[in-house]
Amino acid sequence: MVGRVGPDTLELTEAHRFANRPVRLPEGLRWDVLSLYAGVLDGLRAAGGVDSVGIDSWAVDYGLLDADGTLLGNPVHYRDARTEGVAEKVWASVPAAELYAATGLQYAPFNTLYQLTAAASTAQLAQARRLLLIPDLLTYWLTGEQGTELTNASTTQLIDPRTGDWSYEVAARLGIDLELFPPLRRPGDPAGLLRPQVLQETGLTGPVPVTTVGSHDTASAVAAVPATGERFAYICTGTWSLAGLELTAPVLTEESRAANFTNELGLDGTVRYLRNIMGLWLLQECMRAWDQPDLADLLRDAAAAPALRSVVDAGDAVFLAPGQMPERIAEACRASGQPVPGTPGEITRCILDSLALAHRRAVEDAQRLAGHAVDVVHIVGGGTRNTLLCQLTADACGLPVVVGPTEAAALGNVLVQARAHGLVGDRAEMRRLLARTQPLTRYEPRGDTGSWREAQARLTTR
Repeated sequence: MVGRVGPDTLELTEAHRFANRPVRLPEGLRWDVLSLYAGVLDGLRAAGGVDSVGIDSWAVDYGLLDADGTLLGNPVHYRDARTEGVAEKVWASVPAAELYAATGLQYAPFNTLYQLTAAASTAQLAQARRLLLIPDLLTYWLTGEQGTELTNASTTQLIDPRTGDWSYEVAARLGIDLELFPPLRRPGDPAGLLRPQVLQETGLTGPVPVTTVGSHDTASAVAAVPATGERFAYICTGTWSLAGLELTAPVLTEESRAANFTNELGLDGTVRYLRNIMGLWLLQECMRAWDQPDLADLLRDAAAAPALRSVVDAGDAVFLAPGQMPERIAEACRASGQPVPGTPGEITRCILDSLALAHRRAVEDAQRLAGHAVDVVHIVGGGTRNTLLCQLTADACGLPVVVGPTEAAALGNVLVQARAHGLVGDRAEMRRLLARTQPLTRYEPRGDTGSWREAQARLTTR
């Protein structure tokens, strides 16, 4: 994505799009990171002259380098099964309550800490001399310089959210060598210049700086929430739904841990206090099983289906792995004594009602646990195109929902670069620019929230 930024200008142009296809090898599910890097180079070539480059990606996954700086194998995909049962081993050394109090991260089986514990006895980790999170790995290949960007590092479960530094005690107790990680960087820090070979391959004229951004895509997306004050919740929608608040300090209580909220770090020392919800992954997997039907037809059928007839827990780990999603949703409804959705339209309505219900619960729980009330919910990311989900979220939360921008992660990435190069002011000014320049849609809640409370009761009493 190419961004253009000025006093009253914030424009994005898609320069190049490429597939991200994980590959299942005999040893497990892996990322095709060489293909991704080739796509980055193709994108730079298509973009033409640029003043700065910034990279964001998904969280938790990493590549390992040997003493020569060479990649040791394909990075493991976070949906790989290698972390099954690993949490119990970790908790035997650092009990779950202590781990949360130290790192503030919700339990997720794929957190980097669990991945490293699973890899502890492997020849690959023994040979490794450096660990680079995915956006840091791509940046290294572009520039030859190594760093660990903080917002993404905070998803490893090895960062203390109070200090913004490594949790040395946790790492020591688990035998994790923090020397594997290069020094921490923060959004706005310089990350090097494109190497001469990269300039030659892409046809760019140097020097071209690479700027550290919020390299966890959710950090970039939250930076692009066009809020006008502090009393807002956000939902970053896409494969995952990340629903929560922007705070100035972490919430590390036992009640917060029990509610499975996470404290990830954001721009300018903020805390992204949020809950991970399975998101539109549920629908994406169903559509794959149905041979990719037309989405507009599917949503029309879903809108006509009975509301809240059946709901599932959109945070349930049973939905994490790919494959057979319609059958798993049907089984979850059957197990909870609810009507089993049969048609694609009914299953889609079940998914969207369930996601809206999960959004409602996350927004309510976050306000209560953080003591931070909100007046509006902002939805950003790919799910903004799903108008039915946006309206259902407003209905479920009983709050107005402001929708947009869709390309929030890319806009947050561009704005951090622009700020680092003096083209825009502080975070509040970034958000004012977003509100002035990006198309936003407002959804008002319909009816009362009683039916949503009843639907939630079905899940909590089963």
